[in-house]
Amino acid sequence: QVELAESGGGLVQPGGTLRLSCAASGRNSPFYSMGWYRQFPGGQRAMVAKITADGTTTYADSGKGRFIISRPPTDVTGYLQMNALTAEDSGVYYCFYKGSQTFWGRGTQVTVSS
Repeated sequence: QVELAESGGGLVQPGGTLRLSCAASGRNSPFYSMGWYRQFPGGQRAMVAKITADGTTTYADSGKGRFIISRPPTDVTGYLQMNALTAEDSGVYYCFYKGSQTFWGRGTQVTVSS
């Protein structure tokens, strides 16, 4: 079982920055990748960014050039630096950890508003 502790969400003005973090604990599962999904009002989730065990990163088109996902090579804590935020980035962000199965965090709210 893997538990994910998320932090870093909140309210920010347009153009501002936020840094999300996701710390995995209780691991007895291999690690393949981790990252974030965002949930839209209708309930659908879409990937925002992910990073694999070998450090390969993938971003949704909406975040390319603005978001940076990282993970210390000897740790399983992920970070998502979000820059130049817009109202369209608002939503609940869920951290995931993909191992023998996919584990999910409880979500953190990101609100971009003036």
